[in-house]
Amino acid sequence: MGVGNNLKRLRGKTKYSNQDIADLLGIDRNTYANWESETTDVKSQYIPKLAEIFDVKIQDLFDSERKLEISNNTFDNKDNSVGLIIFNISDKESVDKFNSKLEDLINSLKK
Repeated sequence: MGVGNNLKRLRGKTKYSNQDIADLLGIDRNTYANWESETTDVKSQYIPKLAEIFDVKIQDLFDSERKLEISNNTFDNKDNSVGLIIFNISDKESVDKFNSKLEDLINSLKK
C-alpha cells in the first residue's frame, strides 16, 4: 500500500475533507487529491505536517494499513482435527493488544 492510500485511510478516520487537508497544508485541493490517488508523489516538505495533522508518526504514513492478517484454513483430516487459524501481526503494539484481548476472552470463557 502506498502513501496515498494511507493518506486516504487516515483522512477517513477524521472529519476532514480533501479541501480541509489542502487548506491546512496551504496547497491546492487537486494537489492533495492527486497524492491520495497516487497520481503524483507527496512532496517531502509536507510529510511532517501530514503526520502532525493525522496525529501519527511519519513512519505511519508509509506503513501498510494491514497490521493483522487472519487466515482460517480447514483441512479434511481423518483425525477429526478442526483446522488451523494463523494470525500474522506485523507490529509489537498490535501483538500486545491482540494478546491482551485474547487473554481477556479466554478468562471470560473460564468463568
